[in-house]
Amino acid sequence: MIFDDRVDAGRRLARALEPLRGRDVVVLGLPRGGVPVAAEVAGALRAPLDVCLVRKLGVPFQPEVAMGAIAEDDARVINDEVVRRAGIGDGEIAAVEETERAELARRAGEYRGERPRVSGAGRTVVLVDDGVATGATARAACRSARARGAARGVLAVPVAPPGTAARIGGDADEVICPDTPAQFAAVGQFYRHFEPTTDAEVVACLEHGTTHEVTFPAGDAELAGELSVPVGAAGVVLFAHGSGSGRHSPRNRFVAEALNHANLGTLLFDLLTAEEEHDRTNVFDIGLLARRLTAATRWVERSAPNAGQLPIGYFGASTGAAAALWAAAEPERRNRIAAVVSRGGRPDLADHRLAEVTAPTLLLVGGNDPQVIELNRTARQALRCPTEMTLVPGATHLFEEPGALSEVAELARDWFLTHFTAAASGPSSRSASTA
Repeated sequence: MIFDDRVDAGRRLARALEPLRGRDVVVLGLPRGGVPVAAEVAGALRAPLDVCLVRKLGVPFQPEVAMGAIAEDDARVINDEVVRRAGIGDGEIAAVEETERAELARRAGEYRGERPRVSGAGRTVVLVDDGVATGATARAACRSARARGAARGVLAVPVAPPGTAARIGGDADEVICPDTPAQFAAVGQFYRHFEPTTDAEVVACLEHGTTHEVTFPAGDAELAGELSVPVGAAGVVLFAHGSGSGRHSPRNRFVAEALNHANLGTLLFDLLTAEEEHDRTNVFDIGLLARRLTAATRWVERSAPNAGQLPIGYFGASTGAAAALWAAAEPERRNRIAAVVSRGGRPDLADHRLAEVTAPTLLLVGGNDPQVIELNRTARQALRCPTEMTLVPGATHLFEEPGALSEVAELARDWFLTHFTAAASGPSSRSASTA
């Protein structure tokens, strides 16, 4: 298999990683050459992208030959056989390692700037390079991810020699490689274009990745989220999850991905901190959840890259739908929120705030969810804004039936696109289009 360039290799590798899409995944590229490959993988998986800084330890008198590798978090791999054959002493290893650690520090500042490292703790970490030769740097990267608490480490490369998985051994939980040719001399022989990747290209990949992990203040709390704003996005949708869920909700992530494909930005975030979730009263404190959503909206308007002037919408599920409607009714946001979509929601919990909502609201309910159907019908009567209620045939409360969530995503997409376009045209156009 011959790749045109690293972008082509990344797209082909992403197809092999398709089963990971929609899961709680972080993609880490090994600089420099692995980062353009990782950028394609991260985009396809809709996952945050960062670098895993690794440096080869070259034999002092023959630097192209690896005697080991080091990574952040003091992860270290030494090839004892190479060291023994070359007659390299501990002092020489230490000197090379000191030089390479200085380079690690330089690259960390160059690549990330003020951005914090993306956390892999408790998540599936996919480590991506443009290929594997000896495996020393790949093993060091895997050890680094494990040191930072990764629940699962997956090494993914477009090409590697046969037996690579065995050489990596227990440092990775899984090795994914579409091509392991028998005649393997060097990674570059499998690329038509294999020019060195520059620091500037690495920085560009990290800055232009579509999904970024973010944190923002909400009163006394600091909330975590994932922001994705495609170039030329028509608007941004903030997701308010239901009780017992969070920003990693597979259903919300499925809908968010569909919105991103339609050129809509999304912010998936946790309404509560980990400590607050332990108190179940917080989960049903709609006023608190609405204030958190308002704080997220304020952050998007003031600080989110490429999103501040875009129309804003809310997508709420279960109790999150009540929080979305409550927040949309706030006087300071009332003319700013362009549309609301409720999925299997409890709009009734927004109580008297329903009559104060002005944003066009779509209520999506499973056709086989009779209790929630009745609650939504009652709530619809209280809403004074342009409103539609749609039953998804055959769906129950979680929309787990085949095709049900896809229909939700399509209906939400069309609702947001219609009303974002109206909002962008001005107040008079919006009023006419939603009357």
